[in-house]
Amino acid sequence: MLNAIIHFSLKNRLLVVAASALLMVYGVFVISKLPVDVFPDLNRPTVTIFTEAEGLAPEEVEALVTWPLETAVNGSTGVERVRSASAIGLSIVWVEFGWDTNIYTARQIVAEKLQQAQETLPQDVRPVMGPISSIMGEIMLIGLTSEDPKIGGMDLRTIAEWDIRNRILSISGISQVSVIGGELKQYQVLVDPLKLKNYGVTLHDVEATIEGSNINATGGFLLSDYQESLIRNVARVKTIEDLAKSPLPQDNGSPTPLTLDQVADIKLGGPLAKRGDASVNGQSAVILSIQKQPGADTIKLTAAVEAELASIQKTLPEGVKIHGEIFKQGTFIERAIKNVEEALRDGAILVAIVLFLFLLNFRTTFITLTAIPMSFVLTAIVFQYFGLSINTMTLGGLAVAIGELVDDAIVDVENVFRRLRENRQAEKPRNPLQVIYEASSEVRNSIVFATIIVVLVFIPLFAMGGIEGKIFLPLGIAYITSIVASLFVSLTLTPALCSYLLPKMKRMSDEHDGWLIRKIKGAQKRILNFAFPYSRIVLPIACW
Repeated sequence: MLNAIIHFSLKNRLLVVAASALLMVYGVFVISKLPVDVFPDLNRPTVTIFTEAEGLAPEEVEALVTWPLETAVNGSTGVERVRSASAIGLSIVWVEFGWDTNIYTARQIVAEKLQQAQETLPQDVRPVMGPISSIMGEIMLIGLTSEDPKIGGMDLRTIAEWDIRNRILSISGISQVSVIGGELKQYQVLVDPLKLKNYGVTLHDVEATIEGSNINATGGFLLSDYQESLIRNVARVKTIEDLAKSPLPQDNGSPTPLTLDQVADIKLGGPLAKRGDASVNGQSAVILSIQKQPGADTIKLTAAVEAELASIQKTLPEGVKIHGEIFKQGTFIERAIKNVEEALRDGAILVAIVLFLFLLNFRTTFITLTAIPMSFVLTAIVFQYFGLSINTMTLGGLAVAIGELVDDAIVDVENVFRRLRENRQAEKPRNPLQVIYEASSEVRNSIVFATIIVVLVFIPLFAMGGIEGKIFLPLGIAYITSIVASLFVSLTLTPALCSYLLPKMKRMSDEHDGWLIRKIKGAQKRILNFAFPYSRIVLPIACW
């Protein structure tokens, strides 16, 4: 079969070269579209369940909330492990599925179990599923500061919560945006117990008034001859004054209405017990943590966020500034990828230099070096098919393989060059295509066996499981794919290029090898002449 491939490549050499050129262009396009990340996808399908249970101690949260939820999801299809944490008024349950489970299927399974578990939970306790996120999901930290003393922490928090956060969440690929620092804006009703007692009002009456003062109600329809009008009771609170003038229920029959501001101090403020804060360069600030969805391209997503931030900055009040360089995972990824790319570049340059020193011929060096870019683009196409990304592990696999990518091609080119030179010096030169076919066929077995042996060395990587397997599997795929691609190139493109570039070379008339090859062969001859007479000494030393 291999001889048939070589024969087809030589018979249709123009087609092979043209197809290789088109494949190169398509491969470059594919590389530009592949997602870029620092590591391979390490996300084990995990669904996080958050449940708020106000007023419950950790022991009560564990017994009344966490345990029923764990019992409900345990044993579900694909669930491999369930973990939990219970704190004051908060329960978190992590449901981990097998690596092959689709995350949306996992969330559907958990959602069905939560519906069944709802009846066993305390009243007004509603478990919710957290957003889909990535293990390397935090891609940016954005700071928001104000140089205007009139714009305080509460105003910054409001801008971050209701403007910046919502606009960033609208970007495709963003999973969650968490706001840290500042003061969360609250309508606070600070009740005076003595006034409640004097007016005969209970705390329950105050709570009912606050709740009822912020509800719109319907009054049915008003029918006329030709139209129907909706009757609405608009009672939404828009200002502090609206809330302050809300009437309280009275049982003493007094004609004077009792309002909320007569028993409580009503104001805007932040939480009484502040937990956590944020700063930028020692200045009080609000920080937004941006999380991406699994599989999203970090570099492209970061660029989209930065473009949106530049647009948001124009709409902010004067003196409010966005700091986008607090933390940016894209910077680390770009540097890591650049370091590996430099290693690939330097490796390719060294390979080219060594090839030229040995071959002392630009044409043979060019034919051999075509195996490197062709192998890379074929590997990129395989990455696209299997949904792999460009990361430090895949590029590391290519960097490890770069020296071996030219092995198959150089063996073929060197043998073809030698046979063509012998044919040129023969009394009756044969057809160069026939010589190239026979020269390639002579070494094909050696090429294939060498490639198979190298591939077998990396096969155990595919048996690794867990996080280790997810990390090293892309490296093995990149290495093996590039090596197999170089074998395919040596059987197709290399003979075709040899048929175009080598037969009419002027250097074919030179019977001597290059000076470096002559030096190496002379040194080899002297070593062998020394070793053979003393084989009884050399062999024990080698075994030792």
